[in-house]
Amino acid sequence: MSNPDYHFVHSGFKLNGFHLNEDDLCRTAYIYIKEGEPHEKAVGEFLLDWFDHRDFIEMQTSGTTGLPKMIRVEKQAMVNSALATGEFFDLDEGIKVLHCLPTQFVAGKMMLVRAFILGWDMDMIAPVSHPLERLDTVYDFSAMVPLQAQNSLMQLKQVKKLILGGAKVSQALSNQLKGMPTKIYETYGMTETITHIAAKPIGDEAFTVLPNVEISQDERHCLVIDPYIICDEPVVTNDVVEIVSDTQFIWLGRYDNVINSGGVKLYPEQIEEKLSEYINRRYFVKGMPDETLGEKLVLVIEGEPYALEDDVFKRLGKFEKPKEILFVPKFAETVSGKVIRDKSLQEV
Repeated sequence: MSNPDYHFVHSGFKLNGFHLNEDDLCRTAYIYIKEGEPHEKAVGEFLLDWFDHRDFIEMQTSGTTGLPKMIRVEKQAMVNSALATGEFFDLDEGIKVLHCLPTQFVAGKMMLVRAFILGWDMDMIAPVSHPLERLDTVYDFSAMVPLQAQNSLMQLKQVKKLILGGAKVSQALSNQLKGMPTKIYETYGMTETITHIAAKPIGDEAFTVLPNVEISQDERHCLVIDPYIICDEPVVTNDVVEIVSDTQFIWLGRYDNVINSGGVKLYPEQIEEKLSEYINRRYFVKGMPDETLGEKLVLVIEGEPYALEDDVFKRLGKFEKPKEILFVPKFAETVSGKVIRDKSLQEV
């Protein structure tokens, strides 16, 4: 049996308790745009785009593989991505699902596509930082960003299966999530691959790719992704990885963030993970020009200066300890809330 096309709406699909078909969704979209809250307007605009005469959606990339830009994503590729997610995570029709992500971005759009392609019973709420705070429903599945999970630790038992994306899951949050009754996965993906192409249970080291995804490395040891049911050509990333097998890889860090300090390659993301249990503000580490080392490792912390105890650095290796600590009043951010490292440093 061939995959459904993008005009398909599963007979089991429900949105906020109501069975809706394509015509119903289009009518709902107009109401959302005219009378809805900001998050509903975004949903309405997406639904009208989805059910129009074009076979593609235009989306802005987050800058994972280069400068942010507008790209065209085929709707059928989004359908194929939804089917791959359903297969990988074993998500059947009729399950109860919570949608709490902003629909302006690919992850929020894909939650809707999965729901009406796979036939989910979906509750949709505003993309708030405490999504479960006023809910008592038990959900079979949801997707959140790490901040939402961090703010929902006491309520996460209401979600049986949860995927996290949009930002790296810190070691501190990973430790808090381990042992919970919820099955929690960290995902890997980007707009160009139509959200995630791999996932791993919280606490595991290696990501496993979804069905019909092939992985390799380029000469920089960066991940090359070939999800042939989604993209016409392979996606070359700036993520340095270790390939474990045909279906698994370990993420090491961003190629453009790698620091060469005295001939030693340092991966900021790995160092930041080791610091995550000891610094309760936003921070990052970065290479700064140095006459002796070429680059020196610098720790940059958001907010007012304060003294750090030596214990903060006890998990770091010999070359990983920062040579300098800088404080920045407020970090620069992208629209989606990701820290812009270079721009933030201009504030020093």
